[in-house]
Amino acid sequence: MSNEERTDINQALVEELYRRYGSAVHRRARSILGDPDAAADAVQEVFFRVLQRYDQFRGESSPMTWLYRVTTNLCLNRLRDERRRGELLGELPRNGTVRARRMELSPDIRGALRDLPEGVAAAGVYYYLDGMTHEEIAGLLDVSRRTAGNWVEKFQKHLKKRMA
Repeated sequence: MSNEERTDINQALVEELYRRYGSAVHRRARSILGDPDAAADAVQEVFFRVLQRYDQFRGESSPMTWLYRVTTNLCLNRLRDERRRGELLGELPRNGTVRARRMELSPDIRGALRDLPEGVAAAGVYYYLDGMTHEEIAGLLDVSRRTAGNWVEKFQKHLKKRMA
């Protein structure tokens, strides 16, 4: 099979994934980023990455699980990049309310995510936003259940410290 034929097949598969899961990916991105425009940009980036890396999908989980992982990682990276840009520009982080909106992270939690290592931030999102168990998080992040639990605990401690 030629590269062109493989690209056409991958594109058709990604288009089908977008039709089936695009709105869920958008909700996920909006819940983490808190901005509909940023979420729309993230959706485009997620599906562009999926098109480029479709051959990396091993089929060990559902396509939705894979898309959630790609979306979560992309959004967490964007939050970290936003923090870094703010530091470079000398901006102070903004404090928002502590109340979390339904299915959307509060500004304080988004701020905390910017400061945390990737695994800890992802574990916190999966635990508090998605209601996953430590075992489910461990499977998704490919770590032990104990590590997942430790990361959730670090997330919680960091958030409490940040809000104090």
